[in-house]
Amino acid sequence: MDAFSPVSATLGGVLIGLATSVLWLGNGRIAGISGIFGQLLPPAQTVVWRLIFLAALVIATFISFKLFPGLSGGTPPVMVTAPAAWAIPTPVWIVIAGLLTGLGTKIGNGCTSGHGVCGLARLSLRSLVAVLVFFSVAIITVTVTGVV
Repeated sequence: MDAFSPVSATLGGVLIGLATSVLWLGNGRIAGISGIFGQLLPPAQTVVWRLIFLAALVIATFISFKLFPGLSGGTPPVMVTAPAAWAIPTPVWIVIAGLLTGLGTKIGNGCTSGHGVCGLARLSLRSLVAVLVFFSVAIITVTVTGVV
């Protein structure tokens, strides 16, 4: 995330907006990744489109990384290590973050993509509140830890 380019950011935003529109118009579904993934276990009746969508998401990411290596700054991304002063290993931080994200998306009835992209576009008040809260917490977290 260190290499910012307004062109790639704009193109990425346009493609994300287009993708959410295509899924909404073509399937009547909101492109909230936690909701799409969360309905795989236990399997919903609509498991096939969910698997196809998630597989395409991963495959497209891999293809774009191979076709446009300069978008990631020219070097492969590396995992940021946890703050040393806290004496908690990085994998533990990742597990905690994953659990909190899963709980938050279940309780908040959506994730950043569902609320931030689709919900705000539909002028949902619930999504506006969710986005304001998770962005505020993210800003506070970065400020406190100093990890960007």
